[in-house]
Amino acid sequence: MTQEQAMKRLAKFHTFYWSGLILVVSQVLAFVVASRVKDYLEQQQISPPQVSLELPLVYFFGAVVVLGLVLFLVPMSKMKVLFRIMFVLLFSWGIFVVLGFYLHVIAASIISVGIAAFWFFKPKVWLHDLLLILALVAMASVFGFMLPPWTALIFMVVISVYDILAVRFGYMMWMAKKLSQLETLPAFVIPKDIAGWNLDLKEMKLMEDESSERWFSILGGGDIGFPLLLVISVFVAYGFTGSLIIAVFSILGLIAVYLIQAAFLKGKPMAALPPLTFACLAGFLIVYFVWP
Repeated sequence: MTQEQAMKRLAKFHTFYWSGLILVVSQVLAFVVASRVKDYLEQQQISPPQVSLELPLVYFFGAVVVLGLVLFLVPMSKMKVLFRIMFVLLFSWGIFVVLGFYLHVIAASIISVGIAAFWFFKPKVWLHDLLLILALVAMASVFGFMLPPWTALIFMVVISVYDILAVRFGYMMWMAKKLSQLETLPAFVIPKDIAGWNLDLKEMKLMEDESSERWFSILGGGDIGFPLLLVISVFVAYGFTGSLIIAVFSILGLIAVYLIQAAFLKGKPMAALPPLTFACLAGFLIVYFVWP
């Protein structure tokens, strides 16, 4: 094996290691926050509304259509600040939800706004990834109480079909390139060297083909967020043990993603959500039919 081949293998392992770590950290934080949410709801005797499948599907595909039209019709130069502000709001909300159960509301508000504002001016890679984790944990901890497990799972199946088609026909990569020009990306950026973690997103050419393949890997936020949503949904319906089974199977699904990519696609972009969804489905069937 040549030195170049060894470096490529090491880089692939490095990407898988960090992707797995992001998933595990997200799951642990989601368990912690969801436990506090559950205690709060029980103490206040609040019953979260149960959302049917149609509503999240309408919101998701509505957002996809609107975002696609905006990216296609509006010049990038006119949207850069607007999209960065939208991410500031998303990150602020995520931090606030996570901290709101541990700190006074004023302190949580100040910290969340302050950290998100810092990201606005200094969007370091490590900070971007950390804030995206918190935003996804907040999303799962809130909406996981509203979606029954079967609804969340069917939702993942539908989005997986969209994921396959969007990658197959280039829509996903087109959207990612457009968003990267706005210095915002709803995805995790995984550098292939230590120095890359401290770079600013606005200094990087993330979605330029040669640059992204050589220095960075991209893990879609949905590839972490949707399995996380199911984990918390199962946590609410079946308790910690059932959700732990889903968490383990989602990790197995992530392993399958990288095995498929390495063996068949040779590192090319792929729809990661279908293997994750299949693994989560297998885990949920165990919870539903086997686990007491």
